[in-house]
This record gives sequence, C-alpha cells and structure tokens, in this order.
Amino acid sequence: MDASGEGTAGNVWPAHPAWRGRADASPASWLAGAATVFLLLIYSQAWTAPVTGWADAGDSSLLRNTFFLAYAASLFVLALEGPRSLLPGLRAPIMLGLVLFAFATTAWSIAPDATVRRALALTFTTLAGVALAGRRSWAGIAETLATVFGLVAVGSFLLGAGAPGYGRMPDLFPGAWRGLYLEKNALGGMMALGFGICAAAAVLAPWRRKLWSAAAGLCLLLVLLSTSKTSLMALLLGGAGMVFVWICRRGPVVAVVAVWAAVAGLAAAAAGFLLFPDVLFEVLGKDATFTGRTQIWEAAMRQLETRPWTGFGYGVLWDHRGPWDPSAWIFRDAGFKPGHAHNSWLETWLSFGLVGLVAWAIWFAEVWIRVLARLTRDAGLYLAVPVLIVSTLTSLTEVWALDYHDLQWSVFVAVAIKLARPLERAT
Repeated sequence: MDASGEGTAGNVWPAHPAWRGRADASPASWLAGAATVFLLLIYSQAWTAPVTGWADAGDSSLLRNTFFLAYAASLFVLALEGPRSLLPGLRAPIMLGLVLFAFATTAWSIAPDATVRRALALTFTTLAGVALAGRRSWAGIAETLATVFGLVAVGSFLLGAGAPGYGRMPDLFPGAWRGLYLEKNALGGMMALGFGICAAAAVLAPWRRKLWSAAAGLCLLLVLLSTSKTSLMALLLGGAGMVFVWICRRGPVVAVVAVWAAVAGLAAAAAGFLLFPDVLFEVLGKDATFTGRTQIWEAAMRQLETRPWTGFGYGVLWDHRGPWDPSAWIFRDAGFKPGHAHNSWLETWLSFGLVGLVAWAIWFAEVWIRVLARLTRDAGLYLAVPVLIVSTLTSLTEVWALDYHDLQWSVFVAVAIKLARPLERAT
C-alpha cells in the first residue's frame, strides 16, 4: 500500500520504509516491476538508433524481432499479477473496440498481411498500458514510468556529452542534441513527456522526491539542449498543468475560477494564433508549413477522398510498394517521402476511416472529461494532466495515437484506464 491507501503490486521500487513488508515488496512484485520497465524501455525505441548505427533501418527484421521480447515481457507481467490486472481494461470499451477494429480493417486493407501483423503489435503495445495501470497506484505508475524516462534521459545525456559524434546532430541542426534517438525532435518530445512524469513522481512519491526531481531537471536540460522549441512549449504547458492541478485542489470554488481562467487563456491563445500566426511561428522557429507538414496533410487528404469511410487499413499506407500506391501519390504531391502523416488525427483517419476517427475522438474527449470531473479530488491528476497536455499538443504534429510499438501510446492507455477506475482515496 502507498500513502493513498492504494495497492502497489508490481512496483519496480520498494515503498517508503513506513510501508515496508507489504505486498509491494514481494519477489513477484519486484519481478513484475522490472519486467514492466524492460518492456517499456523497448517501446521507448531509445535502443533502435544505436543498434542500427544511427541509420533509418525502417521496418527491419532485427528491429521487428526485438519487439517480441516486449510481447513476452507483457505476458510475463500478466502471469505474475494475475488475470485481475486485465479487468481495468474493460472500463475502456472504445479503446478495446478500436484495437479489434484494427484487425477488422484487414478486410479492405491495401496490404492485409501487414495489417494483421501491425494490429497484433498494437494489441501488445496497448496491453503494456493495461498491465501498467492494472494493479498499481498513481504513485506506482508514476515511479515505474519515471524509471523508464530517467534511464533514457541518463543514457541520452551520457551519449551527448561523452560521444557527441553520435549524441548530437551532425547535419541539418549541427550541435543540437539527439541523445539515443535519430534526430533532436524525437529526444525533445520524449523528454518533454518525461519531465511531467518525473515531476509527478516527485509529488506522488515524496519518499524519493530528490531522485525524481533530479530526473525531471535532467529531462528539462535535454529539451533545452535539443533546441526543440515545440518540445519546450509542451514541457512548459505540462508543468503549468501541474500547477493548475495544485490550485484546483485548494477547493471547489478555487477550482471553478481556475477552470474559467484556463478556458479564457486558451481562447486568448487561439485568437492570438488566428490573428497573429507569424508571431507564433517565429516563437516556435517554424514556418507556415510546419516544416513541410502541411504539404503532407494536403497530399494525404487528397488520397482520403477516395476512401473517406474505410481508410486504407491499419498501419500500411506509408509502405511504398509501387508507383500507383496511395503513398506514391502522397510522396509526389508532398515533394518528399514522409514516414507517417505527422498528425495523430489524420493518421487515425487514414488507417481506420471516418468511423474509427470519430470513435477515437469520443474516447479522447471522454478522458479529458474524467480529468475535469476529478480536479479537486484526485492527486493522480498530477500525473494525468501533464501527460494529457503533452499528448494533446504532440498529436497535432506527430503520430502516437493507436500507434504500435509506441511508448507514448502505452502511457496514454495506462493513464486513461486509471482515470476510468473508481476514485480512490487521494494521496
């Protein structure tokens, strides 16, 4: 049990000495926690660039086979924690429906065999999130994730400092840190999410506050060294979200005022973007095309006109097979070869069709509504809010939603499922 009275089965870290000797210190729990960290590290993909020599190996057999270790680890965790750890997943029926729908898209997929494989990969990536949330407290989830992001941060820092030829960008953005990843924005995005998670762990697990505060500081440093302004903005907004949660927990009246102030702030920001877009682009260091993303979006939308209701099948549009494939037309129209849509919403539409997009939008909105309903009562929002803020922002320019082998998707699933459970005594 942790300070909130919640179970902590499967924690990778032992609890504070005041709760020593409880179930969270059992050997099975330690094994489950270590296996969870291992599988999440695989989904972080921080190992892929070093393994391939910082070359874009794509969907190589070496990378593909390594993910089978994560699948095995997921099954191992579920075997240790028991079938009950799967039950919380039933509280997210739309999520389960979307995972099943990924398999159903095989019926009209432009590459049915690849769709089946990737739908299975999506299933295990989702299962990682279910297992993470299954029998852990908010503190347990935060500390497990903070361990993962902390290890990635330490590895990236050591590589950037000790081997700059690998840990920093050699071209395009010379000197910008990329750490264990292929490019700087990948590092920046991961560390922006990691900052909120480590800071939340410092709040929810005060017995290790110094450790997690140091990890959060390292994540912030790496975002700055990556020179990714979009990631820095996501990090700052995620941190502001934690302050917002702290204010709302002062009482219902304060929470109402804070919510209205936040809504007014968002409205003002939206108006500012519409009226003075050039100012925002200059702050973010972007051009009006979002570094070519609008060209991808326009080209992809033209292809969607041929299959708006069904899409092209889960996870296969960007596999280039011939000169007449949809991806070939997108490459021609965009003027280069993107690996995905650089927008989670558009990517969902391309894979699942309009029905899948609407289902995803409903579930995403439901998760945010659950946050608003718990603002004054659930300390777990110190973790949930920064995760959702960063995820909301990055969904506009990157692909993580319903993405197989993606750590951010597993994190979102864990937070969403935890929010769907009955409210537990606050930390």
